[in-house]
Amino acid sequence: QVQLVESGGGLVQAGGSLRLSCAASGRTFGRYATGWFRQAPGKEREFVAGISWNGLNTHYAASVNERFTISRDNAKNTVYLQMNSLKPEDTAVYYCAVTYTTSVLVGVYDYRYWGRGTQVTVSS
Repeated sequence: QVQLVESGGGLVQAGGSLRLSCAASGRTFGRYATGWFRQAPGKEREFVAGISWNGLNTHYAASVNERFTISRDNAKNTVYLQMNSLKPEDTAVYYCAVTYTTSVLVGVYDYRYWGRGTQVTVSS
């Protein structure tokens, strides 16, 4: 069992930065890939970024590539999402999730455990 708690969301102006954190409980956290997803009002939840169990492999959605960076510290049971050059279209609730495998997956249904999310709002 893994429990996830996101933090770091907030209101920021376009062009600004935020760093999200996902704190996990459970011994098995470090064995599995972790991802960040987001969901805007009226839209489906979408993949943002993912990182393999050991942090050596990452994958990003095209819309955030070169602006967002995912990282993890297994010793602290924490995954981070550094978000730079934020745009109004990045506004959404951001969720952290842990999948069933060691490799990054991009599908919502590939992930087993989910946090409750943190709101990110980017003003123009």
